[in-house]
Amino acid sequence: MDSTKTMDYSEIFNHIRTSSSPSTLKITDIKICKVDLPPWGCHLIRIDTNQGVSGYGEMRDGASASYVKLLKSRLVGENPCEVDRLFRKIKQFGGPARQSSGVCAVELALWDLAGKVYGVPVYQMLGGRFRDKVRLYGDTHIEEGRFTGKIMDPKDVGNVLKGYMDKGFTVLKLLSVELLMAQEGNYCGPLDWVEQLRAVEEKARNVALYGSQAEISRVNGQLYDFNRIPHPFTNMHVTEQGLDCLESYIEEIRSVIGYKVPLAIDHFGHFPLNDMIKIARRLERFNLAWLEDMLPWYLTEQYRILKQSTTAPLATGEDIYLAENFEPLLAAGGIDMVHPDILTSGGILETKKLGDLAARYGASMAVHMCESPIASLAAAHMATASENFFALEYDAFDSSWWEDIINGPVKPMMEQGFMSVTDAPGLGIVSLNEDMIREHGPIKEKDIWMSTDDWNGEVSLDRIWS
Repeated sequence: MDSTKTMDYSEIFNHIRTSSSPSTLKITDIKICKVDLPPWGCHLIRIDTNQGVSGYGEMRDGASASYVKLLKSRLVGENPCEVDRLFRKIKQFGGPARQSSGVCAVELALWDLAGKVYGVPVYQMLGGRFRDKVRLYGDTHIEEGRFTGKIMDPKDVGNVLKGYMDKGFTVLKLLSVELLMAQEGNYCGPLDWVEQLRAVEEKARNVALYGSQAEISRVNGQLYDFNRIPHPFTNMHVTEQGLDCLESYIEEIRSVIGYKVPLAIDHFGHFPLNDMIKIARRLERFNLAWLEDMLPWYLTEQYRILKQSTTAPLATGEDIYLAENFEPLLAAGGIDMVHPDILTSGGILETKKLGDLAARYGASMAVHMCESPIASLAAAHMATASENFFALEYDAFDSSWWEDIINGPVKPMMEQGFMSVTDAPGLGIVSLNEDMIREHGPIKEKDIWMSTDDWNGEVSLDRIWS
């Protein structure tokens, strides 16, 4: 899609009181709705104002709605155009991973509002364009090993990825390597842990074949409960058989897709540092874009050792909150690429600041994205305005209704492996398609928006200094 061609944004402006005064704009309400996007669903938010214009944001998948509810009384009555000041007011309520999802959802909605009332796109308020279109990387969700008791043939995986290339994708990611570690003999560890893990995986396979979506989510939660043990403490170790299996698996995939296209790999299992060094060295010859989240992000010294032990590029960051918390990894030379999620990192402006920070250390930026079109558009605006941006994740191949959640001027949102950002005001979202959300969400009532009135009077002494 040519992002420079003239488009009709009259429908957007019909929802905006362009004669209003941004300086007197006030937040009057925050509402939430739930959408059943995989794997855990997500909450979308709407911030309403006294002038009839609304802004849209999103919480990261799997996050509790309470993370945004507790912010309501701190925001009602404020001017949403004062984005940076309000972010500084509420950022103390964020934390790693999903803990920051409320802060980030609000930040996205504030930028959407500011752009709408001033009639400019968000990327322009960030300083303007570095690019006309945003590169996407195609992400696979091939999990047959967990859900059917078999590992998908690597040639078939390669054909799936080749299909993405045929659609125009120029960067790919494989998200199923950890499933290889479930084969007997590929790893060793305390027998009671191994037996527990196999029992839960067997339950997951049965539920996936015969259970409801709610049952699948519950059992997947049990798998993630088991995986809460940090890598150094599992005492699980990959065997030579496992390394051989992994290496041959990637080799066969490369034989299908070739070596021109960058291929990233995610989810290696929770193995300690020494095992990750072995894995990284085995994979060096496959010309990889990056190896993702091989260790917990806060183990800076271990990342430094891992990076010095391999020539394979390393990336992490989807669970890091605020740009400043990336700097220890960058300063230690532990990563080649920052990989933030805009719904964890602090939102649009904080992620742009992170990009500038990473650039000073010679690192590029790819963006994690397993969310709805709202967050995708927000990330695309940030990417448009960021110099060292490389690629934004796209994993909505399996959903025929993903982009139909929103009403806006950009359709299709993805074309030939890229996303275009137009000069529509704000994030370019006219409204949400409430019929579509009602069809694919847990809320079937006429009004999909959950009231947050119970949080109107929540008060606390928030000052963090004396």
